[in-house]
Amino acid sequence: QVQLVESGGGLVQPGGSLRLSCAASGFTFSSYAMNWYRQAPGKAREVVATISSAGGSRNYANSVKGRFTISRDNAKNTMYLQMNSLKPEDTAVYYCNQRDYWGQGTQVTVSS
Repeated sequence: QVQLVESGGGLVQPGGSLRLSCAASGFTFSSYAMNWYRQAPGKAREVVATISSAGGSRNYANSVKGRFTISRDNAKNTMYLQMNSLKPEDTAVYYCNQRDYWGQGTQVTVSS
């Protein structure tokens, strides 16, 4: 059974940093591309960043380019999202995704 469990969210001031983690189980993690999505209140869910199965290819939404870094550790079955220079508009629930599977989400709130 595929499980994706996010952690690392919280409340941070503008300009601050957070590191999200996604622990995966129930499938061969190293064989799948993985994605981070987010959903802000009243808005559609949007893709934030994607990473290929081996980690060699990464893509970012324009809104986070240069501030967020996606990475993965296939030995630990874990994906990460390092978020720097956070802005209030980054406030959302962040979700880990693999094809049709989703985690429960972790709340990120950027506020002074």
